[in-house]
Amino acid sequence: MTVYWGYHLMLDCGNCNLDKMTNKDNIKLFVKKLVESIDMVAVGDPWIEKTAIGIPEKEGFSLYQLIVTSNISAHFVDVPRHIYLDVFSCKEFDKNIVIELVNKFFSPNHINQNFIIRDASNV
Repeated sequence: MTVYWGYHLMLDCGNCNLDKMTNKDNIKLFVKKLVESIDMVAVGDPWIEKTAIGIPEKEGFSLYQLIVTSNISAHFVDVPRHIYLDVFSCKEFDKNIVIELVNKFFSPNHINQNFIIRDASNV
């Protein structure tokens, strides 16, 4: 049996609901529900800040949530209505739950996903 060090889900979400993705309270509720739903443990509160202010093609909220087993990060880009979400953990999680919550909280028209297994050992 192979044991891996980590699991990394990357979601590129297009044509999301602008009202939902620009609402800081909605983003905070999303990450709290995500941590709970994939059975992780948050370390402190999420850090959510508006970034790239004045650069329309990049402006939006950025999110960082430290979890005991690594982190969750996201960038919400307002003008194109894109969300880029990463969930990285050395504890396994159900990527379908992550996708379901993204759909519920941000209503993207499409999601491109990449899932990789992380392992730095010489196997």
